[in-house]
Amino acid sequence: MIENAFGRRAPLSLGVEEELMIVDADTLDQVAAVDRILAGVEGRDLPGVVKTELFASVFELNTQPVETAAEAGAALVDLRRAAAEVADAEGLAVAAAGSHPFARPEAQPIVKEERYVSFVGYAGISARRQGVQGLHVHVAMGSADDCWRVLDGMLPWLPVVLALSVNSPWLAGELTGLASNRAPLLAELPRAGAPPAFGSYARWEQWVERLVRLGVTQDYTRIWWDVRPHPRLGTLEVRMPDQPTDVRLSAAFAALVQALARTLLGDSTGAAAVDPARRGDYLQNRWAAARFGPAAELIHPDGERVARASDLGRELLDLVAPAARELGSEELLGRLDPAACEADLQAQAESPREAAADVVARSVA
Repeated sequence: MIENAFGRRAPLSLGVEEELMIVDADTLDQVAAVDRILAGVEGRDLPGVVKTELFASVFELNTQPVETAAEAGAALVDLRRAAAEVADAEGLAVAAAGSHPFARPEAQPIVKEERYVSFVGYAGISARRQGVQGLHVHVAMGSADDCWRVLDGMLPWLPVVLALSVNSPWLAGELTGLASNRAPLLAELPRAGAPPAFGSYARWEQWVERLVRLGVTQDYTRIWWDVRPHPRLGTLEVRMPDQPTDVRLSAAFAALVQALARTLLGDSTGAAAVDPARRGDYLQNRWAAARFGPAAELIHPDGERVARASDLGRELLDLVAPAARELGSEELLGRLDPAACEADLQAQAESPREAAADVVARSVA
């Protein structure tokens, strides 16, 4: 049995993770300076932690567990400001987006920690290409069964979340035509995309234990699905959104995920209503959302019609509105415009450097 902490924290409490880039303040190219950022924030009284990520030109912000999305948003503002102050003193800047507009992912140095070095040794070029950043939202679950039920219920809506969050239209200096270059790059990893239709947490747990026994993976954290159980933290971890540039949108997406979880927990039909064949719909919708963002034509979660992602975004906001009122996050959800996305802002730039300058300018409130 995988040790778990489900039920140890208040259900629906949140932890939010952002992945941010370090760039030279003048050239705007990525700089392998995570050690300087970590040294600069050491000893500060912060509402969370600053950590390493796979690449030395990226760092991760983790909020402390909080009750509300507003608290998470306030913590992210403080964490970003602290990192930006350190960066500025070093001639650097912080950039928040799903991808860097012109830096080459494969050229970024790897952090020399065993977890990352062994990952690159196993995954090879598919790991070296992961120069992309995402927003991860942890939602505390009261039980393992609740965790899996909410995971299954969320899946049909996650491509809509991706469509609203797309923020990586540039990759290695090219405006590729994808609204999210991050999503297809993540899909190159082993055990990525949508979880198989295990049907229950217990069956997922058995599968993980078998893969560990066979030596296929070290543990469940080496599974990079768009949403996954995180039993050690007692949470459901949603990994779907591109990293927002505007920190206010990070809080808004956290509020959306929390309200959707609250809505699904109150749905008595639960996992019994989940059709395993819909994993095929998920793959189609995930691709379309990454390609077109809010303009994507997606298969509706009911499986019987096609709708524009922007219309599904409005439907999703309506669906979670009662839960958002209960959670006090209505105002945060008001920041989400289902017809707009940050990828469009980047795509308006005349050059990748201009796009990078705009991202840096909007990254710290």
